[in-house]
Amino acid sequence: MVPKNEIENKNKANMALNTYKKSLLIKELILGYYNLKSLHNLKATSKNNINFYSNKLKEAKQQSKIKPRDVVLYGFGRIGRLVARELMGKSGSGSQLRLRAIVTRNKLNSETLEKRAALLRSDSIHGDFSGTVSVDTNLQALIINGMTVYIISASKPEDIDYTTYDINEALIIDNTGAFRDEKALKRHLTAKGSQKVLLTAPGKGIPNIVHGVNHLEYSPNTTDIFSAASCTTNAITPILKVIEDNCGIIHGHLETIHAYTNDQNLVDNIHSKYRRGRAAALNMVITETGAGKAVSKALPSLENRLTSNAIRVPVPNGSLAILNLQIKKSVTLNKINNLIKGAALSGNLVEQIKYELNNELVSSDIVGCTAPAIYDSKATIVRSDGKNIIIYIWYDNEFGYSHQVIRLAKYIAKVRRFTYY
Repeated sequence: MVPKNEIENKNKANMALNTYKKSLLIKELILGYYNLKSLHNLKATSKNNINFYSNKLKEAKQQSKIKPRDVVLYGFGRIGRLVARELMGKSGSGSQLRLRAIVTRNKLNSETLEKRAALLRSDSIHGDFSGTVSVDTNLQALIINGMTVYIISASKPEDIDYTTYDINEALIIDNTGAFRDEKALKRHLTAKGSQKVLLTAPGKGIPNIVHGVNHLEYSPNTTDIFSAASCTTNAITPILKVIEDNCGIIHGHLETIHAYTNDQNLVDNIHSKYRRGRAAALNMVITETGAGKAVSKALPSLENRLTSNAIRVPVPNGSLAILNLQIKKSVTLNKINNLIKGAALSGNLVEQIKYELNNELVSSDIVGCTAPAIYDSKATIVRSDGKNIIIYIWYDNEFGYSHQVIRLAKYIAKVRRFTYY
């Protein structure tokens, strides 16, 4: 006869085994349920992704085939060299913008060519060029990353025949500042082999463009001469557009704290403008800026609403625009910051606005930023009534502006690849 306690132990073991089997079954059922749910979620997510990409890319098929465009830099100063660096550093197979020539006023010889090459190779602010630059005195050219870029000496734009260098239908990027109005800039179009002109300064009687804000208002099919406005105008206009569209601007004042430029004197000497004759690296210099008025060329609704002034300070690069605005709709600090953040993350101004969260941000930190406007969210001030806001916008007045020039150049040349944000 089997002992009673042994039978009880056996029954308990069977019960435990059955309980364990049931728990495994329940786990399998639960796991199966969640696997099915996950599969359902995955299918839903995939469907949403397909819908998202289909919506974003529906216009991609409408884009015509890109035809490479020859580019000539007329002038080779600060902006010209930075544009050259970017064009040559990202030329790839040459299917978009192809830098073919640089026009200068100097007589060409081995010494001047080498000096031009040296300035392209090394920059005191932006460092060394990440490529190769050599001189070909026979061709009178710079060999940049293995590609020939002719150096043309000319004192008048109409005297140049670009076709002798096999340059045709070229976009001329004028960065000399010598030609500022439509009549003067049209001289470029009389040169054989040229087709379009882009001025890297504010222009008179021609469209002043802040890429991302108003470039679509002027078609390259019907417009031959464009201006990329100024570095300060490119810094403030994207931010002003967001505020004007969402809050409405009654009036305001712009004060730009600007790095010194080549227009100022290294040491005290006579200058055509007041105060700029004093040593640039030793003084803060109050001077004028046309950026307040120039904004209205990109945003007509702001005409006569902004006053402006500038202070040149002893830093070689990296500037700050301060906007003091009276607005129509009351806002909080969080609301105004979220408006700018939204514009920086999606929409037409993604390339133009960088939203900055750094509590320790200073001017040297923003050098090398490709966005023309760097919004300092930690510095924003909103008065208690919510209708007076003070905004701080940093900008690399050389590098950020140069990238705006290139964005606009791609639009004019119709070589910009399809993108979405």
